[in-house]
Amino acid sequence: MAYWLFKTEPDTFSIDTLKKQQVSCWEGVRNYQARNMMRDQIREGDEVFIYHSSCKDVGVVGIAEVVREAYPDHFQFDLQSAYFDPKSDPANPRWVMVDIAYRRHLRLVSLKKMKANPALDDMPLVQRGSRLSIMPVTEAQWEAILMMTGQFPPVV
Repeated sequence: MAYWLFKTEPDTFSIDTLKKQQVSCWEGVRNYQARNMMRDQIREGDEVFIYHSSCKDVGVVGIAEVVREAYPDHFQFDLQSAYFDPKSDPANPRWVMVDIAYRRHLRLVSLKKMKANPALDDMPLVQRGSRLSIMPVTEAQWEAILMMTGQFPPVV
């Protein structure tokens, strides 16, 4: 099992939306590095921090689990979608998505607090210029963030 952080803007898709839906596709990733991680590394059973960005309370807000590995993102072929890609070929799709399932909300761990925690110094999220929407999280980083919520060890 691996750990990940998925960024989302809560005005578009939030941890509350995921809780209501229970399972959702994680579509619309249009960065090749993030796409490659979804396609080549993210596996069923991996755990995911849901991170709210571009909002008042930026930070980790919940946990999800990958329940379906990478498959073609059908929005790339939808002319009405903001994620339509005219260069993508149905015989060789350019973009993929995964399905995630809601696991639980967490007490907010703000980006400011994460940047102040020396245990997270190597985390891509706190590095200057890191803009990826999907990034790996080490087990030590995962545990450090959970400790910061005051909800560790996790309740099963």
